[in-house]
Amino acid sequence: MENILDIIDSIANEKGLSRENVQEAIKTSFIQTAKRIINPTFAFEADIDDRTKDVKLRQIITVVADDAAEIEGEEAGAYMSITSALEIDEEAEIGDQLQMEHDIESYGRNAFATLHREIEFHIQRLVENELYDKYKSKINQIVSGRVTRVDNDQNTTIEIDEIRAVLPMKSRIKGEKFKVGDVVSAIVRRVHVDKANGISMELSRTAPKFLEELLALEVPEIKDGIVVIEKCARIPGERAKIALYTNRPQIDPIGATVGVRGVRINAVSEELCGENIDCVEYSSSPELFISRAMSPAIISAVVVSEEGDEKKAIVTLPSDQKSKAIGKSGINIRLASMLTGYTIELNEVGGSVQMGEKAGEEKKEGLSSLEALFGN
Repeated sequence: MENILDIIDSIANEKGLSRENVQEAIKTSFIQTAKRIINPTFAFEADIDDRTKDVKLRQIITVVADDAAEIEGEEAGAYMSITSALEIDEEAEIGDQLQMEHDIESYGRNAFATLHREIEFHIQRLVENELYDKYKSKINQIVSGRVTRVDNDQNTTIEIDEIRAVLPMKSRIKGEKFKVGDVVSAIVRRVHVDKANGISMELSRTAPKFLEELLALEVPEIKDGIVVIEKCARIPGERAKIALYTNRPQIDPIGATVGVRGVRINAVSEELCGENIDCVEYSSSPELFISRAMSPAIISAVVVSEEGDEKKAIVTLPSDQKSKAIGKSGINIRLASMLTGYTIELNEVGGSVQMGEKAGEEKKEGLSSLEALFGN
């Protein structure tokens, strides 16, 4: 095949690939074609001659003793007896490797067609690997695209640059509905390559990281690392709590995140279908952090205990703060528990109510009975 360097340059420019990677793919294609056409047990090497712009395909033949068993059978072509080798090279020794050149085009149309298919295959794999590396680096980052399809299960297909991504129904905020043509933003949850379907990407709008990335877009202090999001907990579409801190005493992390008259936090809330976002200041003291996480309830005292992997906190509070601490349908205490990582029990001053909620768990059956006693 002549002018192979021109072909390599053309493919690299058309597909947006590096010239070196395309060159390696072409060489691999020649080797695989030789194995298919000549013999799959033979060893081949391929190099590109910069002067002639042609591919040099060579078979590697190992020199063995005259009576070696390896020279028998279908692998005989991969070996050469020392006697035959000495006729070619007077300095040949057992164990040396001799080279025999092959011309793929001399094997006819079938060989050329096989080579064409191999080149297409390896270039396509190269394109997919490049895309995989590109989008793998975007995991936990926000991407935007246009909706191209919504199936019967409400899984949404979104076209993002060179690939199509899927936003599953489970990863959509409750109540959201998309139609073809809508522009949707979401976070990249995972990227994988399937031999049958190529590269695919799964998106999410319910992951806590989506909220964090939206805040980074709206709040320059977060983007620049001046204000840090330590932890985040969400019940998508309903309410979220984020723990913030800064190492600069002159900056208020809560005020910077909320913005003047709430303009920054409201912009994020609007993107999340009105999700109510509570900002609390992070503390390395678990007692203080739990107290802040229970906001808007005013807490009297917090006692924490850790036994193995189990972390508990008993929160004492006045009776008039109980409903605020629990929140509607238990949402406040659930989020506080998810944010802090502690199972929280409420101890009403002068009362007898206690309630536990493990981090990340859905509300338990005991919650409904508690609401029946004390309301929302």
